[in-house]
Amino acid sequence: MASTEAPISITVKTPAGSLVTLRAEGGEDLDQMVATSIDALKAAVTELEAAAKGVTPVQQQPMAPAQVAATLGASIIDNPQPAGGGWGSAPSINGRNCPHGRMTSIQGTGKDGQMYRGYFCPAPKGAIDKCSKNQYVRAGSPEWATFVADQVK
Repeated sequence: MASTEAPISITVKTPAGSLVTLRAEGGEDLDQMVATSIDALKAAVTELEAAAKGVTPVQQQPMAPAQVAATLGASIIDNPQPAGGGWGSAPSINGRNCPHGRMTSIQGTGKDGQMYRGYFCPAPKGAIDKCSKNQYVRAGSPEWATFVADQVK
């Protein structure tokens, strides 16, 4: 895939440490861009750096879960039970989610004798709204090599 960046660029570091980069398709374009925009860039950078000098970064304390919930209009569930597998199934490292919660990662051997690895909806078997599309991991992919199964069949 071809690069979408302009082939010529110039980066200038200001005395305060800010970096300003101009990009152009050719030398003449870059010359024209510098000539027409240097004063505007200088004024903008000077204003920004002057404003930033007097500002002390605010160290915010992490919000408590109750504060986060109140901010988002949510509620806290004290003893959540994972969807699907219950407490006995460990979450997968490369986990995926569906509308019913964290999908169960399963590996096994299919009827054709081929090994499979995939993610399956945690809704109970036969549930009307159970997701119909399982998400299989392609053999030989990087995810195949790092797949950790919640269940082995």
